[in-house]
Amino acid sequence: LHRTYFFHIDVALNRKNSMQAVIKIIKENIPELVCLNLSNNRLYKLDDLAEIVNKVRNLKILNLSFNELKSERELDKLKGLKLVELSLEKNPLCDHFKDQADYISAIRERFPRLLKPDGHDLPPPIGFDLEVAPPVLPPCKPSYFCSKEIKTLIQCFLQQYYTIYDSADRQPLLDAYHDGASFSPTIPFTTQNPSKCSLGEYQKDSRNMKRVRDSTSRFRLLKHTRLNVVAFLNELPKTQHDIASFNVDVNTYTNTLLSFTVSGVFKEVDGKSRDSYRSFSRVFITVAPGNGTLCIVNDELFIRNATTKEIRQAFIAPAPTPSSSPVPTLSAIQQEMLSAFSQKSGMNLEWSQKCLQDNDWDFNRAAQIFTDLKVQGKIPDVAFVK
Repeated sequence: LHRTYFFHIDVALNRKNSMQAVIKIIKENIPELVCLNLSNNRLYKLDDLAEIVNKVRNLKILNLSFNELKSERELDKLKGLKLVELSLEKNPLCDHFKDQADYISAIRERFPRLLKPDGHDLPPPIGFDLEVAPPVLPPCKPSYFCSKEIKTLIQCFLQQYYTIYDSADRQPLLDAYHDGASFSPTIPFTTQNPSKCSLGEYQKDSRNMKRVRDSTSRFRLLKHTRLNVVAFLNELPKTQHDIASFNVDVNTYTNTLLSFTVSGVFKEVDGKSRDSYRSFSRVFITVAPGNGTLCIVNDELFIRNATTKEIRQAFIAPAPTPSSSPVPTLSAIQQEMLSAFSQKSGMNLEWSQKCLQDNDWDFNRAAQIFTDLKVQGKIPDVAFVK
């Protein structure tokens, strides 16, 4: 006669060795486990459970309710799991969200395939199944312009804009903005103290929607009118942009509106972050006053630290040192003349402008001299590199 005795065994899973033992048992005996209930275990962090991501790959349902998880960032440690059901109710982190929509968004950001949070059914997520995507992404394509005319117009605008932006005085940029223009600066979301963040000089003015959720603060951080926009730009660190790194994509083009994104690399040339390399992406929404120029009505600037690859490739071509004096802007007539001369001659904007300036902006005389020099083979190939 055999007697079987059952004892109440209390295993504290909020201890590292206990959690590791449980995961080891699962891996060695039930590696195909689909559902795991860890509710009521006083879990306050998930560092020790993180091992389950690589050891129990088929886990689809996880119950972490009635624990002591205080921050949704703990869930980042389990992001590799392809969960369809997750229970977190009665954890302190649930009280950090102002409404259910924010809560669901934060959870689904970490587990995109989630269909049932806390027992509530959700509609299937809309997205792409990356598992069937090709293993290698196609190479990035160069700039996209709608036409040669738009390309010339934007290149002329950017050359003038960043020549002034990289100078000692950005005040002449007033001519580039509409009276009612708006400007919005943004850096990546971070929980670091501004004094410890390498982008600290930009953080206090960053309008990142993940950090700034209050509508009043969002409005306050938006710079309104061209006077306020340029005054703010003058306060930003002095820079030198690598024009050769620029990539431009036209987003929208109509007879009266032109929206495009320019991205590239710059370095700071003064202050405590001198020689720091940054990567930027900037969306310009402009209108055409009708004189062949562009006028900015909305400007959104995103700045992050440049990657090692971006730093290595930056400023390979020699770039001029920012001028210590304001750079004169071209008049509307001169901009239109420059655009037309570049298009007809085939030369880039820099050489076209030089030819026109050498001939006192006499279009016909400049064209005649260009033709003569071209016949004589005296114009270098670099003049035609765009």
